[in-house]
Amino acid sequence: MTPIVDIEKIRTDFPILSDQIFGKPLIYFDNAATTQKPRCVLDKMTELYTTQNANIHRGVHHLSQLATAAHESARQTVADFIHANDAKEIIFTRGTTESINLVASCFSELCQADDEIVITQMEHHSNIVPWQMVAERKGLKLRVVPIDKKGDLRLDELEKLLNERTKMIAVTHVSNVLGTVNPIKKITALAHTQNIPVLVDGAQSVAHLPVDVQDLDVDFYVFSGHKIYGPTGIGVLYGKTAWLDKLPPYQGGGEMIENVTFEKTTFNKLPYKFEAGTPDFIGSVALATALDYISNIGLEQIAVYENELLAYATERMQAIPNMKIIGTAATKSGIISFQVGNIHHYDLGMFLDKTGVAIRTGHHCAQPLIESLGMTGTARISFALYNTKAEIDQFIEHLEHCISILN
Repeated sequence: MTPIVDIEKIRTDFPILSDQIFGKPLIYFDNAATTQKPRCVLDKMTELYTTQNANIHRGVHHLSQLATAAHESARQTVADFIHANDAKEIIFTRGTTESINLVASCFSELCQADDEIVITQMEHHSNIVPWQMVAERKGLKLRVVPIDKKGDLRLDELEKLLNERTKMIAVTHVSNVLGTVNPIKKITALAHTQNIPVLVDGAQSVAHLPVDVQDLDVDFYVFSGHKIYGPTGIGVLYGKTAWLDKLPPYQGGGEMIENVTFEKTTFNKLPYKFEAGTPDFIGSVALATALDYISNIGLEQIAVYENELLAYATERMQAIPNMKIIGTAATKSGIISFQVGNIHHYDLGMFLDKTGVAIRTGHHCAQPLIESLGMTGTARISFALYNTKAEIDQFIEHLEHCISILN
């Protein structure tokens, strides 16, 4: 297939890709952990700090007005990117983890003892631990949806778990271990027949496939800037207006207030009710810059290209003796977790690093899933729009050399 865009041209947009690691060209296959940043994002951050740095929403002076306008324009860019109904449904956070903690903490205030929260076997710790914490505090119960041998979610078991005590379904859109793309529209349709809201962890999906929160009909959708070519420390919580209006504030302080006296405080309107403290307008605008960058390329095209990389890498890896790929769902994103015979995943990662190949090893912050598979960890490669088949070929060559030494 002809590349959808000029990949070599795209690669020149990412300065770090020209670096060398131990004298070898960098092959960056750890994109599920964090993506590299295009020059336009780096330049935008420098520009903002040098020409518009000010505290937003709180100043009448020119710089504050410029910064405020940039921040709110970024909010609209995010809303448009995921097709939210209104920009006020976009809450800026520090990342996916804080977004889920925000919802879990606030939503638990609407629950009673013995109410149930449904999560799945493939969740990242960020979509397990916050719910465990509020469950312990409020006397709630966690229910876990299992997966099948291929790594697909057991929707029949999900349906069995739902009852009048179920108050929330929290599910990942794409598994960061298995690569499985979950059928979110089916899940929300099932949940909404029983008036159960759905929170979706979009950390591994939003950079790799088009997301329309209205079409998916999700109640909450969360993701991180650093996994979509933006900076670290900025993230997004999308919530339907009706739900955000119901939830109490998450934190108290400046920005989220309407009026404060020593006797009583009234809270600000959406979205500011959930944005206590000085907003990270540098992060929000840099994130919007990253979203514009990939929008100009086209997420549909990116998805096609990354799926081609996934298929090519999978075929080449399956030809390696004693190779075991973990997660073989029919619908996958560009993630491959694997083991080779009895070679420890850490040894694979360390050896490949010396050849310039960056991969991830361990339980990938999904320890319950990994242990349920009878493992302590895996090696994992994950793709982004700037990766190439030539890099996959080099990775395979280095991997085979590694295996020959470690066996």
